[in-house]
Amino acid sequence: MDSIKSKPADPVSEEELHALVDRRLSDVQRQAIKARLAHDPESAATGLAWLQQRDALKALHAQVLSEPVPPTLTTAARQATDARQQLDQWWRWGGMAAGVLLAFGLGWLAHDQYGPGLGAHQASAPSAGSPGGVREFIRQAAVAHAVYAPEVRHPVEVAAAQQDHLVQWLSKRLAHPLKVPNLSAQGYELVGGRLLPGTEGARAQFMFQNTGGERITLYLGAIKNLAGDKPAPAGAPDRRETAFSFSDDGPVPGFYWVDQGFGYALAGNLPREKLMAIAQAVYRQL
Repeated sequence: MDSIKSKPADPVSEEELHALVDRRLSDVQRQAIKARLAHDPESAATGLAWLQQRDALKALHAQVLSEPVPPTLTTAARQATDARQQLDQWWRWGGMAAGVLLAFGLGWLAHDQYGPGLGAHQASAPSAGSPGGVREFIRQAAVAHAVYAPEVRHPVEVAAAQQDHLVQWLSKRLAHPLKVPNLSAQGYELVGGRLLPGTEGARAQFMFQNTGGERITLYLGAIKNLAGDKPAPAGAPDRRETAFSFSDDGPVPGFYWVDQGFGYALAGNLPREKLMAIAQAVYRQL
């Protein structure tokens, strides 16, 4: 009677060999593969060569590995970590503001400065104590810019290629006829727009970009609580309108104005003089 021969072990795969050399196996797995390598001399030789190569590389750079980290790299790593934490905090704050916090507000004070005369829009600014109002509108405009302007793949909901549809859609949602200003003379082209929530209803945002990739946004929406939503008494200034004004207390600076209870805010990381010139071009067209 022939003796029963033991079943030959399965060949060791390259993946298993890498795991063995990289020490990514448990004791049981390691012993099992070593037992199979005893019947697979070709794989065993390959594994031995890899081990020798690993040890040679470690010996080659042993001095560098034992050196302390240079102060410049430590400083750079710390700065990168701090910057990342600040960015994460910004995005957490911005994301919340774009959703929930837009309905409640953060309560920071805006500093309004009056710009050049623009005819009827030289009325006094509204009281800071009014719920919602201009200050909340400005804050929302700045936060919306900070949230969406850096977006690469989805900066807008509707692209400029569908401008007619975009304007019709947003005009219907805001219950107000909207118009997209042409800023090509200022070096900016329309990217598109989106619908946003606000404390007093729907808001619209139009985004523009120049050839250098710099973006500005125009934020629009009704401000019902500007002055109790009632006409001013005869002879008194209509507080449903505000002067053409500047604010730099939010994430980005911006110019804003209110016309018959409808607000406009142009925001962007630009010098004040340049941003004002673009805002005036927007104002003239709207």
